Amino acid sequence: MNSALQARADAANAKLGIPAAIIRRRKLPLCAEAEKLVVVGIGPRGRKHRLTPAAATAWNKMKAAARKDGIGLKIVSAFRSFEHQVEIIRRKIAERQSVRQILAFSAPPGYSEHHTGCAVDIGTEGCDELEEIFEQSPAFAWLVRNASRYGYYLSYPRRNPYGYRYEPWHWMYRKR
Repeated sequence: MNSALQARADAANAKLGIPAAIIRRRKLPLCAEAEKLVVVGIGPRGRKHRLTPAAATAWNKMKAAARKDGIGLKIVSAFRSFEHQVEIIRRKIAERQSVRQILAFSAPPGYSEHHTGCAVDIGTEGCDELEEIFEQSPAFAWLVRNASRYGYYLSYPRRNPYGYRYEPWHWMYRKR
């Protein structure tokens, strides 16, 4: 375990009011920030979607294969820095969400798979982004059948061990 990363995460989460006991109880894995990233797309608001080189290569191959099958995949979100995660949590606190509500949807800083540069939130045309309805899309069905061929796996299925809500759009690249 990276003790410097652990200390940084502990300090940030304490400052945000996220008890270390909750993180330990949920057995959330610490996620180091990726050091090398490449741009794989640009979002509608000009935000660059970045992944590690290996995850990017796999994403591009998977996206091309889906396209051949008539399925359009798009990245809604990819790499997210530690500081960006802090800002997401701060915004939710400012909106008066409780820690329990926040942690049902978002990882505490230091624990987001997005930090690794290997996680993508996937969307498709005609489907609301980051909503469970994605599960009913042809894109999700295609991912279930094919994503593992490219090293991508659904991170947060129903009743996942980390206590996050079901996220059919969140997929993580794992080196083979």
